[in-house]
Amino acid sequence: MTQTNTPKPGPRPDRRPSISQGSVVDLAAEPVTGPGGVSPADAADLADVALTSDVASAGDISVVTVSDAQDRTSAGSLPAVGGVVQRGTVTSAMPVVTAGPGGAIAEHKDLADAPAPVEPLPAPVDEGEESKDLPGRRERPEGPESAAALTADRLLTRAAAAPVSGWRRWLYQATLGYVNLGDSDQVRIQRAMEHRIAMRLGERTRYVPVLSRKGGVGKTTVTTLLGMVLAELREDRVIAMDANPDRGTLSDRSPGRADFTARQLVKDRFTVDSFAQLSNYTARDGSRLDVLASDTDPMVAHAFDDADYRAVTDILGRYYSIVLTDSGTGMVHSVMKGTLEKADAVVLVSGGSVDEARLASETLSWLEAHGRQDLVAKATVVINMAAGNRTLVNINEIEQHFLSRVKNVVRIPHDRHLAEGSRIRLGQLKPATRAAAVELAALVVDELQQA
Repeated sequence: MTQTNTPKPGPRPDRRPSISQGSVVDLAAEPVTGPGGVSPADAADLADVALTSDVASAGDISVVTVSDAQDRTSAGSLPAVGGVVQRGTVTSAMPVVTAGPGGAIAEHKDLADAPAPVEPLPAPVDEGEESKDLPGRRERPEGPESAAALTADRLLTRAAAAPVSGWRRWLYQATLGYVNLGDSDQVRIQRAMEHRIAMRLGERTRYVPVLSRKGGVGKTTVTTLLGMVLAELREDRVIAMDANPDRGTLSDRSPGRADFTARQLVKDRFTVDSFAQLSNYTARDGSRLDVLASDTDPMVAHAFDDADYRAVTDILGRYYSIVLTDSGTGMVHSVMKGTLEKADAVVLVSGGSVDEARLASETLSWLEAHGRQDLVAKATVVINMAAGNRTLVNINEIEQHFLSRVKNVVRIPHDRHLAEGSRIRLGQLKPATRAAAVELAALVVDELQQA
């Protein structure tokens, strides 16, 4: 490697031009020497030179130094510095200084000869912000998570439930669970009704009397079916009360026996202050439905009047969410006054014959005449087909008649288990009969939620 001895330069005269307003300095005439581009002496001299940039008419001066230019990464980042164009005067542009390979300084006479500006590097992206845009990524709060964040929906992978019955169930079992078509629409509708039945009703007790003006239409049967479905699908307590002034048969249709009756509860009403004591007066066997029976002696049962009914229902209202009342035949007996005053919704039972349908319609007229249009508007009429479909009566016409007066009509088909007149067990009902009972319970709960 050849070494060249360069003589030290002597004192250099002060070549810094004076800058006045409107003057132009062309640094292109300044030589650039040295392997590094600008010598230290020249850099010191040039650092003191103020350049004019875009001099405004008011005389403002923008100053750019060479030391600032050396820190720039590209020509595009350096502000354009050019001569001030005056009338009749053409000036040359400020040379643009860019760092080349090896630290050499390249000079350009014109900005048009400068290389294309280099785009600035994008700002670093925060990993936390980038994760927000990714699909399936949950936005986590800052800091440690609490134990409540470990929910079953987050941690467990739930598989589709297997079909409950039918050929879909057979296909699911035959393919060892690889083919799962789900339940049919009928099963899904049934589950939706069961969900409606299980809805909460609030803190207040709801009272639902079951009415009929003619005996033998299945009023007690409907009360038992409705109560058993409500008690089976709901989590709270449901009780059916026999409020027939005569000999009632509610306890005969319901499972279980009780040692006490409603009349005895009236006598002991001041000593019953807990549910454990009240359970001694009710019957429950094979069902979650509690039943408060009436006296078997007709002479004693006549003593059960409106005051007794109010006393019993006040006690039941402390421990039960729904109280069903199996009312007596007719609408003018003494118990009916308190029954209708406490009613939140009514269920009217009609048979499939001409006279039974007419009496049921007259019951609605009686309620309207006594100022209970609210109960008629949300009443549910049950057409009990205990005699079967062998009669010549057009049941569809009966149903259309009641739909013109009330909101809901349910038809319970003939069932041999119900026709026996003995204790009712839901497991022995036909699927169509059970489905009708579930529909009745769902409609009643819908009306109770609006009460």
